[in-house]
Amino acid sequence: MRSVSLALASCVMGLVAGTVAVTAASARPACIEARKKVEEAEALRFQARQDMRLGDRGRVCDTLDEIGDRYNDARDAFDDCGEGVVAIDLRSELRQLRIAKKINRCD
Repeated sequence: MRSVSLALASCVMGLVAGTVAVTAASARPACIEARKKVEEAEALRFQARQDMRLGDRGRVCDTLDEIGDRYNDARDAFDDCGEGVVAIDLRSELRQLRIAKKINRCD
């Protein structure tokens, strides 16, 4: 029982240490700007979904282009602040964005 408690405590301390490291990296101005760009992209994705429901393909394509710009800016900012792992994750978002553009015939 004691070894289980020690293992659990070790796991929790690891999570806390990881959270502190991420929070410290997030406090850098470039990281703050990058997170802001990701949030803007998420808001634009919601707008694009609404435009898809309305059937406004031209506006959907414009919004998808704006989303790509925000993700590219965020990826560059994350690279600058040292959070390359997040930048790699954004590459998958950009891949999904390219697929959405093909589906909506934006290219």
